[in-house]
Amino acid sequence: MKLGVFDSGIGGKALAASLEVAFPEADIYVVGDHENVPYGSKTPEQIIALTDAAIQPLLKKRCDAIIIACNSATMAAIETLRSTYPQQAFIGLEPMVKPAAKQSRTGVIGVCATPVTLASKRYKWLVDTYAPTTKIIQPDCSNWARMIESGTIDKQQIERPVRECLAAGADVIVLGCTHYHWIKGMVEEIVGEKAIVLEPSEAIARRVKAVVTHGEPAPVATATTTVLPASGTAKL
Repeated sequence: MKLGVFDSGIGGKALAASLEVAFPEADIYVVGDHENVPYGSKTPEQIIALTDAAIQPLLKKRCDAIIIACNSATMAAIETLRSTYPQQAFIGLEPMVKPAAKQSRTGVIGVCATPVTLASKRYKWLVDTYAPTTKIIQPDCSNWARMIESGTIDKQQIERPVRECLAAGADVIVLGCTHYHWIKGMVEEIVGEKAIVLEPSEAIARRVKAVVTHGEPAPVATATTTVLPASGTAKL
């Protein structure tokens, strides 16, 4: 099995690590568009162009599935990609609004995501479909991805949006960007027992299994992950 993982930055490596565990027989290829990170502050048109260019090395590998491990790219580009490359299976990441709304006891959830994700039609559809009566707090996390990518994490800038969610009564907090995987432990430390924190790694593994293996158990083997050069990455 060949799996491709694309992310706008380092978030894809975290997802690849979880896929290694779920699919120990797989060859996993990772591409990150570090030159243009973060995607969350770009226009949908820019994101479509950047994503299309960046995934070219994965298309050349003839992956069984390409995971768009970037919520912003999923929201803006995945339908265009599916139309452009109809023979290629794409799996996208989107904010976990549905499970968050189902698990909330207070009826209040926090969604930490990029501006592009929060402004997308897909996100609005998720909210209208799965959380029409849920109060959703959307704090300003617009600098998180850049901060995480650069390795200069300021705990205060993480804590302020999280506490905004808690103050509003949120008992579930969604990490709606793969970059945020790297600060999940910090967020969990801030919320303590006041809220649960959701991120999509396990859900993506289940989706890959359904799409690629049709639910069959993975054989015992050792997965290999290869980071491909982003030679196909476009420049703005």
